[in-house]
Amino acid sequence: MSEPGFTTDQRERESSGGHPYGRYLEEFEVGDVYKHWPAKTVTESDDHLFCLITMNHHPLHLNDVYAAESQQKRNVVVGPLVYSLALGMSVSDISGKAIANLATEELSHPNPVFHGDTLFCETEVLEKKESKSKPDRGVVKVHTKVFNQEGVLVAEFKRLVLVPRREPGEAAA
Repeated sequence: MSEPGFTTDQRERESSGGHPYGRYLEEFEVGDVYKHWPAKTVTESDDHLFCLITMNHHPLHLNDVYAAESQQKRNVVVGPLVYSLALGMSVSDISGKAIANLATEELSHPNPVFHGDTLFCETEVLEKKESKSKPDRGVVKVHTKVFNQEGVLVAEFKRLVLVPRREPGEAAA
């Protein structure tokens, strides 16, 4: 009886018919838009746990009485949770093969997220550049937008992701 052939190598697992996770540099095309799945409904528990783990004890997120007296008249989901969920939702399409996330730029929260809102994300590829010094990789710049169930933009950000090439080429001159 032989061993089952367990492997942790991503290429080997995908070649077996496993779902591809992330993209190589060659698979990104400027202008492509990926609509990430699944969406995520943000619960009160999600928000409170994230606030407590990150030590953000602002009462707008944790205290119903305080929030009722605020501009929004109810608890607002903490912004870094919204960003973290969007980033996580995009991993299988954008950075699942990433070597590193290099930067996040222009993060904004134009509208609030409330307990019970469902978040939908999409990401557009803005730029793709091969590395000049290392032929096995390149940088992709993307713009992620987060919408609630009503189609209202609640967050957006750009990021730079260092991704491997499927077939390393020659270093650029």
